[in-house]
Amino acid sequence: MIRPGPLNLITDVPGILVGNAEDRPGLSGVTVVLPDCRMLAAVDVRGGAPGTRETDALQPGTLVEAVDAIVLSGGSAFGLESAGGVMTWLAHHGRGFQIADATVPIVPAAILFDLANGGDKPWAQAGSHLASPYRALGEEAVATASTTVALGNAGAGLGATAGPYEGGLGSVSVVDEITGLTVGALFAVNALGTPVIPGQHGLWAWMLEHGDELGGQPLPTGRPPSEIEVMLPELPGTNTTIGVVATDADLTVAEAWRLAVMAQDGLARALKPSHMPFDGDTVFALAAAAKPLPEPRPRALARLGAMAADATARAIARGVYLADPLGDRPTYRSRHGHALRLRG
Repeated sequence: MIRPGPLNLITDVPGILVGNAEDRPGLSGVTVVLPDCRMLAAVDVRGGAPGTRETDALQPGTLVEAVDAIVLSGGSAFGLESAGGVMTWLAHHGRGFQIADATVPIVPAAILFDLANGGDKPWAQAGSHLASPYRALGEEAVATASTTVALGNAGAGLGATAGPYEGGLGSVSVVDEITGLTVGALFAVNALGTPVIPGQHGLWAWMLEHGDELGGQPLPTGRPPSEIEVMLPELPGTNTTIGVVATDADLTVAEAWRLAVMAQDGLARALKPSHMPFDGDTVFALAAAAKPLPEPRPRALARLGAMAADATARAIARGVYLADPLGDRPTYRSRHGHALRLRG
């Protein structure tokens, strides 16, 4: 009754494209989710140290209910400049909110901290007069958006970390064969919490794997540790996981917000601990309105939200699973690949 879409990517949701751009020497990047036209959106910010732009405008009851793009970026607060590059590209193509004689693209954004990952970032040094690369990266990412999405060390996930492992960019999709609705998820994983069950080889999201998207996860053994047994950071505020869930269902803003809220449950399933004072966990939701939400709507929305939560957990796990080595930090596959039952 539940299966991945044809691409097993967020772009299985009709009208959704994704673009990535990277500053390879700086070990940072930008990911843009680009609807083919303005799309209804909502957001749920749950971490205690978020870095965001235009999220207040997405709250239920505000004037603007649709967005032209959503940006996920590395670079901490510097990365918010990437949304300006996306706005420039969109305005050039006549896309945005029409007011008087002006066209104003609406581009919410969220950032993650990757300034201390060993990349060459001279523009972030004290006293530097150099401009950061993020505005240009934003423009490059949106201009190259397509249905094909590079994962792992790509876009906003390039320089990310996940607990003691390399983080990355992950995406999946799920189709409900009962309702015909599709949900996709795309996440840049830069978590404080670990994606791997401590002392074991499996990911916390092992039981949600479809096919071999996570390499054929080993079964867990014994009792997993409690979340309070996980080490806390030496540098508070340097971690966050940010992402987008999208559906082809026709939702209201309040329903899209509930979808984002429920998707956060998947983040907590894939990373432990999560939603702490030190991170900025943020989930955007997009509704393409290609198909009606079945009646009764609350029941259908609950089912859709459960799909989004599972997709979120799978996307996070997939981003970590697909990450390749960049430095001294181990990857999931380098440390646990021998225990996988299949080879992804």
